[in-house]
Amino acid sequence: MPTPAPLRPSPLALLGLTALVALGACAEDEKSAETSTAEAADSGASDTSTPTWHADVRPILHEHCASCHVADGIAPFDLASYETSAPLADAIIGAVESGSMPPWLAVETDECSPKRPWKDDMRLSEEDKATLRAWVDAGAPEGDPDTAAALSEPPALELAAPDKEMEFAEPYRVQGDKDDFVCFVLDPGNTENVWITGAQVIPGNPKVDHHALVYLDADGASAEWDSSFPCFNAPDVDGFLVATWTPGAAPMRTPENTGMPLPAGARLIVQMHYHPDPNQDEFDQTVVQLEWTDEQPAWDAAQALVGNNSRQNSDGSGLQPGMNDPDEGEAFIIPAGAQDHVETLLYTQSISIDFPIFSVGTHMHYVGTDMKIDFLDMDPETGAVEEECLIQTPAWDFNWQRVYDYDVPVDELPVISAGDSLRMRCTYDNSLDNPFVVDALAEQGRTEPEDVRLGEETLDEMCLGLFGILVPPGLIEGLY
Repeated sequence: MPTPAPLRPSPLALLGLTALVALGACAEDEKSAETSTAEAADSGASDTSTPTWHADVRPILHEHCASCHVADGIAPFDLASYETSAPLADAIIGAVESGSMPPWLAVETDECSPKRPWKDDMRLSEEDKATLRAWVDAGAPEGDPDTAAALSEPPALELAAPDKEMEFAEPYRVQGDKDDFVCFVLDPGNTENVWITGAQVIPGNPKVDHHALVYLDADGASAEWDSSFPCFNAPDVDGFLVATWTPGAAPMRTPENTGMPLPAGARLIVQMHYHPDPNQDEFDQTVVQLEWTDEQPAWDAAQALVGNNSRQNSDGSGLQPGMNDPDEGEAFIIPAGAQDHVETLLYTQSISIDFPIFSVGTHMHYVGTDMKIDFLDMDPETGAVEEECLIQTPAWDFNWQRVYDYDVPVDELPVISAGDSLRMRCTYDNSLDNPFVVDALAEQGRTEPEDVRLGEETLDEMCLGLFGILVPPGLIEGLY
């Protein structure tokens, strides 16, 4: 089974800074910021209907932003206090209303309205957005700290009773001024087959831990490898992606009465993406938690990665004919300077097994700007096809890629059967108008775009769907 190749992300875009570039300007003049804060406090004293920091705004930011925007967190500024947040009020509402923060790429569009809700949806409600807007428009008043609203309990970010906790063998030194990708081999130590029902990454150093991908090494081949090693691309092992982690992410849990097979002797490989502090070295020793069952569940769970086809197959699946194809036939090529370039890939289920889909995600690299995945449900009797959009990420950002889980019971999940298809449409901007391209070129010492093709290197591209699927017991091995 192919695995995605996480590449070096753009430092400019890291943590959504392109969307929050106004922050520097907001805090540029310390004196004006202090004046603004004082005026805001005065303005909140005379009108009890106006939202204030203590009564209305702090609870919203605590719930949706505190996992990153805290002192010594990975975000570049702290939103935990009035003094740090008020000068940034305009930037906060700008990021929220644009959708760049909190980072949640799967959104509804004119052409995609998923039928099922997502688990752990980080987005603010329209009511919360309106509260923030009213607070900003009123001058960001502080209100009375003696009548501050109670803060909600933050969501549990650790497994309460894990069956296994594994720490990296040694602290890793994070240093320099460029993002770093390192793989760590972990041994769960299970001598019998078990099924993973939950997994979580507990960051050892939130200041530099940007995201993590956890892979299954089903046959334990990594037992002969070093305990850690550079891994710009995904590890070459038989297995699948088990879990993804970004700051503030809830634990991965499989649907009820399902689990990911963890064979006896299998290992896990954790790819860490570090964002160093150029001013000082940091050390990280991250922990991975597992929750499992030793009883065979009703369904096995796995991640299936679909796409990245370079040609069309004889049955019409694979890479579809598209723009800028050469005369000899379809090809995955994004010409230098091309904008709104589209590549479409089609996967058609050929085996007579029904696979419920419990999660879905999109994956591209720097040049990608928008990805949409459709489920083409074919009626086996009539041949009629009903289209359903599973996900669209219209403001693709490599830095915030993740898998999105459906928040419905197993019997309400979409089910892909023989004859059904998954269509992945990927849109790219290979011009200097794309800041991700500018940064990617700069890291390679280049200044002008070049033709981009399918591949795993920094200036290559992908069009890959990530699907959490449920499989009848005993069939997972055939999907590696």
